[in-house]
Amino acid sequence: MPVFSHIDFDHHEQVVYGHDKASGLKAIIAIHNSNLGPALGGCRMWPYANDDEALRDVLRLSRGMTYKSALANLPLGGGKAVIIGDPHSGKSTALFQAMGDFVESLGGRYITAADSGTGVAEMQIMAERTRHVSGAEMREALAGGKRNGDPSPSTAYGVFIGIQAAVKHRLGRDDLRGLKVAIQGVGQVGFDLARQLKQAGAELWVTDIVEANVRRAVEQLGATAVKQQAIFGLDVDVFAPCAMGAIINQQTLEALRAPVVAGGANNQLADASLAETLRCNECLYAPDYAINAGGIIDVYYGRSGGSAAQLKAHIEEIGATLTQIFQRADASGKTTVEIADQLAEERFAR
Repeated sequence: MPVFSHIDFDHHEQVVYGHDKASGLKAIIAIHNSNLGPALGGCRMWPYANDDEALRDVLRLSRGMTYKSALANLPLGGGKAVIIGDPHSGKSTALFQAMGDFVESLGGRYITAADSGTGVAEMQIMAERTRHVSGAEMREALAGGKRNGDPSPSTAYGVFIGIQAAVKHRLGRDDLRGLKVAIQGVGQVGFDLARQLKQAGAELWVTDIVEANVRRAVEQLGATAVKQQAIFGLDVDVFAPCAMGAIINQQTLEALRAPVVAGGANNQLADASLAETLRCNECLYAPDYAINAGGIIDVYYGRSGGSAAQLKAHIEEIGATLTQIFQRADASGKTTVEIADQLAEERFAR
């Protein structure tokens, strides 16, 4: 399986494969860039169809973390870990202890955290074997009190702030009352985002591959449930992808009607060239690695010991960063993705 000639290889500094026969661990860690600091990125567990699919995911995600940390003004590089396995049936204490050993073997060049398919419980097991893990601790929450190390509330808050910035820039609206938002995926991040939007007066349409998630949004937030394929063609103001990546593709673009795309999912564009299609369609796209940086900011503050007030203020800078990206894109005629990349590279390339 080629790495250096892989289409998603982007001068990654290190790509490491880990296997533990006893626990069944099969994992890959990719470090993209560490110019600004140690590479930090989540540990994803997913039943990849094959090894190449796992490699593609870890290469794309680790690159995105470099850009995300740079845009968030964090002294961190970009990395990612993926475990090949079913998060519903394949977890064990031994598996995550072995994963902790794998992370420890890199000597601190990579710091891991929770991601799709993993959570605080898994981070706590890994923390038994390595100190290069974040999200296993209790700390002050954004709204006061204590919570565990789950960064998803901060991710959701950052997306909420980003939607405010995008709506102001594209629609000229200073508030979200009556705003129509279609949310694809109402798991941890998507549901918390929906809750904040509801509190701000927005109207919600939701879908999810897990029916229980949809029911919760309908019953608790008064959202309207729609079929998975119908979510793209709704006549709404904002389409918010909050599930898996590559959801903006040629097929979904044909149906998409929203003038703003702003959500929490990683790697939302199936191909970077689709950013130009969105621009030509006068659809404002908030680059995912800019708008969903609240989680990585949360993880950083969990390790640095910053206060909830400092964390909240840093997350709110996402709005200013996106506004800068939108304005530079308008002035240059370039896509928001091109400008976001330029801004990040100005920071981490030095």
